Amino acid sequence: MIKIITVGSIKEKYLKEAITEYQKRISKYTRIEIIEVKDEGLVEKEKALKLEEEKIRKYINERDYLITLEIEGTEITSIDFAKKMNSLWLDNSNLVFVIGGSYGLSENIKKESKWHLSFSKMTFPHQLFRVLLLEQIYRSYKINNNESYHK
Repeated sequence: MIKIITVGSIKEKYLKEAITEYQKRISKYTRIEIIEVKDEGLVEKEKALKLEEEKIRKYINERDYLITLEIEGTEITSIDFAKKMNSLWLDNSNLVFVIGGSYGLSENIKKESKWHLSFSKMTFPHQLFRVLLLEQIYRSYKINNNESYHK
């Protein structure tokens, strides 16, 4: 199973449609769940990170392989992402991706992460990044199953 825990919600219709489409595609390969926790907004950074951490923790358990999306994380290619995902499935039944809010993720969540992943040194809107993550997860299944998919 794949869980994506994300801070904040999607408001734009076109992004909701893209997310729904990729969830449908991925569900042919595995169960997928997206969990939204409330973004604390414009409060003091440390307070927001602590409150968001508490909400995120409610959805993580000891069986989960925790993957955090961080600008400081390791960048890899789509092929390497597919290989890593394939190897993770051998030993883990639950992969949990965590996308932080406007302040990122708390240091405690980062410390517990088993894979610090970055898609780029660029900053993306969190709503759009959810679509990018889903697309790469879908692409990894297509690659690992030797199924055609556009390059």
